[in-house]
Amino acid sequence: MKKQILLIGGGGHCRSVIDVIEQENRFEIAGIIDTKELVGSEVLGYRILGSDEDLKDLRHHYKYTLITVGQIKSPETRIKLFEMLKSFGYELPIVISPLAYVSKHATLGEGTVIMHHALINANVTIGQNCIINTKALIEHDSIIEDNCHISTGAIINGGAHVKAGTFYGSNATCKEYVHVSGFVKAGSVAK
Repeated sequence: MKKQILLIGGGGHCRSVIDVIEQENRFEIAGIIDTKELVGSEVLGYRILGSDEDLKDLRHHYKYTLITVGQIKSPETRIKLFEMLKSFGYELPIVISPLAYVSKHATLGEGTVIMHHALINANVTIGQNCIINTKALIEHDSIIEDNCHISTGAIINGGAHVKAGTFYGSNATCKEYVHVSGFVKAGSVAK
């Protein structure tokens, strides 16, 4: 029997993560947590069971959660949710699309999701609560600190170091062994 998991946030990123969880086939989605007004509605056939206020009580029934709120302007919402979930005793698993490649020599942190066709090479370290989005490439010896979003089609070249909380835009590229932080615009080159 598959373990049940609650998803925290029912927007666009949630829909993409649902697809990854269904493909990975390791967890059964028990439901989604979103705003009070949306309770009872559905996202891709999964019911919104409650709001953040219900998370403490829901811990009696569920052990696993995953943050499915996206991150563009700021990591603050994802950080706040992560800290709250941990304080209630939830476990946040690492979720990896079966269509992604993650080297056995890479290290991933709790609550991180690796989306379809992402490629994580050898000796990469990715912190907790990160989004590695569709078709992102993270090359050898790179470090992605906690609470980062590496967007669709982004390229992190060998030995690069992405600081905590960074949003790294779609199709952005960085040179090897650079330090990157803050907000990296889509399509830009970080030197």
